[in-house]
Amino acid sequence: MAQVFADEELERLRGFPEIGRDELFRFFTLTPADVDFVDPGRGRGPADRLGLAVALCTLPWLGFVPDKVSTAPPVAVARLADQLGIDPVELRSYGRRAKTRTEHLRLVAQYLGWRPLSTLELKELDEFLLARAMEHDSPTLLFRLACEYLISARVIRPGPVIVVKRVSHAREEAQRETFARLAHEFTDVRCAALDGLLVTDPEVKTTRLRWLATGPVEASPGRDQGGSHETGVLARPGRRCPGLVGAPGRAAPVPGHRRPQADRPGAGAARSSAPLPDPAHAAGADVLDEVVGLFDQAISAREGTAERKMRDTLAERGKSGEDRQALLDDLLDIIFDLGLDDERIGGLIRGERIGWPRLRSAREQAAPRLPRDHGHLVALDGSYGYLRQFTPPAEVSAWLLHSRFPQQQRHFLRLR
Repeated sequence: MAQVFADEELERLRGFPEIGRDELFRFFTLTPADVDFVDPGRGRGPADRLGLAVALCTLPWLGFVPDKVSTAPPVAVARLADQLGIDPVELRSYGRRAKTRTEHLRLVAQYLGWRPLSTLELKELDEFLLARAMEHDSPTLLFRLACEYLISARVIRPGPVIVVKRVSHAREEAQRETFARLAHEFTDVRCAALDGLLVTDPEVKTTRLRWLATGPVEASPGRDQGGSHETGVLARPGRRCPGLVGAPGRAAPVPGHRRPQADRPGAGAARSSAPLPDPAHAAGADVLDEVVGLFDQAISAREGTAERKMRDTLAERGKSGEDRQALLDDLLDIIFDLGLDDERIGGLIRGERIGWPRLRSAREQAAPRLPRDHGHLVALDGSYGYLRQFTPPAEVSAWLLHSRFPQQQRHFLRLR
């Protein structure tokens, strides 16, 4: 079995995680029926009642109940204790006998309609994991999906080691199934083409296999332009294919028994006959996505620079406009003085309080008015020449324009 989690991670998976506010209110709120379930009239003391309530709320939350119930999040214990009228400290003395915890878990599962993992549920879990492993090869993701599946099926999750074993088994079965489905695709011509990926290409100065497996390191025009848009993989293929491309050597099918059609989970004509996408095309699609992501990063960086320039410009205009602001304040003081008639106002503005020299100076300092966006697009237009180096040919630009880029980023593609 492959090492998916370290020992410390496995220990954390056996205990209580941190709890958020939404989870606290969703799972640790007792209904009147729940309060009756932990009623003291059934011969239970305060510690047993509080421990039973913690187990009652933890099972729907985590899909299992940790052995050390007393280590439940203090905020959750305090909330339950307040609803039951019990001191939260009572939980420290709960569950000293393993039999008590086991019996309470059985009662909670029966009350909530949950069941332990039996042979039937284990087979259904294996079928679910195999279907997911055909789509995703990440063991941690498969582990999380398995836990979510067990919660949705109301099956008590076993120990994390057991789940990891089922995940490893599903990945091995998916590997065999993948190669079995691809076996008929490996013609002599295709095998020769795949072998060609192992030959050093002068254009990229390495093998095409290594080039496909190496991600870009920065957003820079002129990089990673290997023509991946010509592979005809605008539709995203399955996620298992990059793993096949990354394997060195000739891609040959692994010998193994191909199960009969009736024995496969979710058996059907479409599933048995439909092969997975070409691995080389899958890697090409990944490269295309990375190039598009780099273009997006370049636009975001230039947009951030434009915003900083705009803020600096506005700050400079604010500093240089202090005299004009002071003039406006003085003008408003005169105009809003209701004790002055119109003739007197004009005299104060032109002569006594403000004067013509100050008015002429303010007029000469006037700067052109900014557009509604305060000059953001003007600052961004200065990056057009740089960003245009990222744009692909016109036919790919049209596809990107309508499928990959948000509204605010399509301006540059239209300029192409």
